[in-house]
Amino acid sequence: MNCRRSDAPSPWLETLRLALREFTSADFDDLHRLDTDPRVMKYVNRGRPATREETAAAIRRIVRYPRLYPDLGIWYATRRDTGAFIGWFSLKYAGRSPDVEIGYRLLHDAWGHGYATEGAAALLDFGFDELGLHRIIGVTDPGNTASQHVLKKVGMSDRGWGRYYDKRLRLFAADNAEPAR
Repeated sequence: MNCRRSDAPSPWLETLRLALREFTSADFDDLHRLDTDPRVMKYVNRGRPATREETAAAIRRIVRYPRLYPDLGIWYATRRDTGAFIGWFSLKYAGRSPDVEIGYRLLHDAWGHGYATEGAAALLDFGFDELGLHRIIGVTDPGNTASQHVLKKVGMSDRGWGRYYDKRLRLFAADNAEPAR
């Protein structure tokens, strides 16, 4: 079954199994399905599923983000083989800090298939190779060991604790070994 919408933007980044594209307001239902699953939201939004109003506000922020910060954003992720929505990946500023972070949120059915690692690795490469970033971070709730495992698998090292999004979170980081362009 192919779930691609004919009016959706083309992917800007593809990996072996994933396609990332810009979000549109028409993606509301997919984002709301993701953000109302209690398993997905366990470590975000104080563990609460999002309301319809919160999802609508999130879509507006997501669509606006790349206009404010070119080359950064939150991208709608699909499986390349079926076109099915699996979640999102991001490369964006970590709250009000100057640090750029990799993020991801996947539907529960997409867990355990290596998609988080594949997407995060592609964004790490993009951030270093295309954007010339010196450092990229990932932050997680202290209890989210699955996400911490993903960050380690893509080459980020555990840097202890950091304060992001007004919370004390586990901090992982990777430094670009290449000189800036």
